Amino acid sequence: MKPEHIAEMKARARNIVLSVAYDGTAYHGFQRQTPPVTAVQNILEEKLQLVFGDSIELAAAGRTDAGVHAYGQVVNFFTNGTIPVSRIVRAVNSLLPSDIVVKAAAETDADFSARHSATSKVYLYRMQQGETPDPLRARYVWHERRPLDLFRMRQALDCIRGTHDFSAFRASGGAPMSPVRTMYEAVLQERPDHLLEFRLHGNGFLYHMVRNLIGTIADVGLGRISLEEFQQILASRDRQNASATAPARGLYLYEVHYAGRDLFSFP
Repeated sequence: MKPEHIAEMKARARNIVLSVAYDGTAYHGFQRQTPPVTAVQNILEEKLQLVFGDSIELAAAGRTDAGVHAYGQVVNFFTNGTIPVSRIVRAVNSLLPSDIVVKAAAETDADFSARHSATSKVYLYRMQQGETPDPLRARYVWHERRPLDLFRMRQALDCIRGTHDFSAFRASGGAPMSPVRTMYEAVLQERPDHLLEFRLHGNGFLYHMVRNLIGTIADVGLGRISLEEFQQILASRDRQNASATAPARGLYLYEVHYAGRDLFSFP
């Protein structure tokens, strides 16, 4: 967005921030696309314009890829629309398709940006382990038939906690930015019915970084890569040394953190 456009948008009376959840299966990611390709942002902006009677341009905390889901995507926009905050959630949800939901709305100061004000993000990645896939989870998990060594996978996760150069897990095509990131949390939990859930909390993530990490850690669990080789891949800073990218369907943007801000109050 050009500086003069940003100034024009900020000149509007209100800065509205929303928490949004969506099933990304039917969409070409979050970021706005040119029709006939449809992204979550296309749908959200179209419905918000009807509610606010104003042109809407969203800024988002994360540009999730095609097929990726979200529990807590955060967006903000500037508007002169006068609808009270207390009515926004119901009004917008009445127009949205069932696979996109606004969970909460708030009004904040003009300097807040869903993208630039974020201090950390949490992603979840889900795998189903077992001989037979669950058809009711097919759009939401990566199914792996072969046995996985969870102890070794947890050891690999231990290696990525802290501050590292994650170039080895960075896909080409993303925005230019430093590859050095701090991972505060990297854990694997076993859920009922053979469901494995990875939780990664970091101060920022590179393009396809989570999916590339999960694909490589899965190979550790399958015995294709030793723990020492995983450590060497991380240190190499070379994407060609890591494994294939894990499928998008298992990835979820879980929540976004903003230091010193309590944007929403959830029941």
